[in-house]
Amino acid sequence: RCREGLRKGEKPRAWRVRVGDDDIKLDDAIQGCVTQQLQRDVGDFVVLRADGLFAYQLAVVIDDADQQITHVVRGADLIDSTPRQIFLQRLLGLASPGYAHLPVAVDSSGVKLSKQSLAAPVDAAQPLRALLAAWRFLGQVWGDEAAPGDLREFWPRAIQCWHPELVPRRRTITSSDY
Repeated sequence: RCREGLRKGEKPRAWRVRVGDDDIKLDDAIQGCVTQQLQRDVGDFVVLRADGLFAYQLAVVIDDADQQITHVVRGADLIDSTPRQIFLQRLLGLASPGYAHLPVAVDSSGVKLSKQSLAAPVDAAQPLRALLAAWRFLGQVWGDEAAPGDLREFWPRAIQCWHPELVPRRRTITSSDY
């Protein structure tokens, strides 16, 4: 409602970046090609919140650039915000990192498994068991060999056997799916 300016007497609350009708395309290493038309799908979005804090979209772009991040791997639940970040990177003349959005584990109702949803924690006494479950969840296989027997064996074999093309091209996976 304030895209063309504030009405007389109104005070600014949040700052938004004005978007156009260009398509923002993302070639995600896991999910494939994602296209978003910001004006239609999102609209002008907040970069400085009403409470004076910078919004996540701008903060993550600046933070990644400052740290010279070249690759971002995160949950697919965040993929819809990535075109906004690419838009800001372009406006600021910054390079875009490569992106890979992994499927997120959800329960049978589609709720993301996390501390916030009170999901059961990983058993810290059994880290290899948790890593092997995550490995299967991400569609990975060990080939003809048996699974590693301890953590020291897991990491070098995982690096050697990792195949991103085997990760399911899905935003979510339930425990019944793997």
